[in-house]
Amino acid sequence: MTAVLSITVAPGEGDQRLDRWLKRRFPQITQGRIEKGCRKGEIRVDGGRVKANTRLDEGQQVRVPPLPDSEAPARPKDSISEADARMIRDCVIYRDDEVIALNKPAGLPTQGGSKQTRHVDGLSEALKFGAEEKPRLVHRLDKDTSGVLLLARSRQAAQGLTAAMRHKDTRKIYWALVAGVPTPYLGEIKYGLVKAGGRGAAGEGERMHAVHPRDMDSTPGAKRAHTLYATLYRVASRAAWVAMEPLTGRTHQLRAHMAEIGHPIVGDGKYGGAGQENMGDGWGAQLGGIISKKLHLHARMMRFENPVTRQTITVTAPLPDHMAQSWDTFGWTEDLAAEDPFEELM
Repeated sequence: MTAVLSITVAPGEGDQRLDRWLKRRFPQITQGRIEKGCRKGEIRVDGGRVKANTRLDEGQQVRVPPLPDSEAPARPKDSISEADARMIRDCVIYRDDEVIALNKPAGLPTQGGSKQTRHVDGLSEALKFGAEEKPRLVHRLDKDTSGVLLLARSRQAAQGLTAAMRHKDTRKIYWALVAGVPTPYLGEIKYGLVKAGGRGAAGEGERMHAVHPRDMDSTPGAKRAHTLYATLYRVASRAAWVAMEPLTGRTHQLRAHMAEIGHPIVGDGKYGGAGQENMGDGWGAQLGGIISKKLHLHARMMRFENPVTRQTITVTAPLPDHMAQSWDTFGWTEDLAAEDPFEELM
């Protein structure tokens, strides 16, 4: 292709990333070529500079520079072992024609990254269940957080679920074991969050810092964050079972918020370090004894609307083994808690 093209985003093609739209139109284009074209201003949307991850709207004009005619060499697909395929299929806790919900294991990343070659996005090839395309991630969980994770089985479903999350039309309830006992027992946290770079050459150890609401406007890069919490049960003053609902979706929001109010999540090595005060035995967010040192944060429930049938669906994920063992140690059972402890507040 030797000419510059101006292509209109067609009906049904909106609300998708520019790089993915280009790859569907021009299979020969590489990711590197797209990013370079955006940096140099060769690829534009409605005449303006854009990034590869810019989301397109129907009717927009995309400027496409001359592209090579030959197809880019096919990237070999990472093969999925039968054991991994069986493992990820066993994580399925809900499935219909549009949506798949997993109970993501703690320790399994949602997407690939630095030194991460085994992740949900790659393993989702095993979750086609007869469909032509693999399901798409519509949100993320931290690597060490377990629980409900949604995937869409079509682009239409992905657009609908993504829009619902953006407009806060979904409910997410998390369970955690925290050091000490938060008071008041029912409350909300409105500290903003700002990203602070890590110590390594590639930014390893990146974390979020809490910002008091009065300092939001004067803190560059700070984003508003809002969390509801409910203290469900406690062990004297040492630890508590807490339910949380994030009303915003910031990176590490629940972990940073609980640490900021002095009750870090048990097992959180990033936000519950040695300098963190709590009522537990030992340093940081570790209770000691037989309580696991793994992160005790679990996406317990998600309520959403099927983007095609409009049916309201509630998916609940059982606790992972290390949290179930801690619950058993304290004499708690999963049925002690209401499915939605914040329902009366909504």
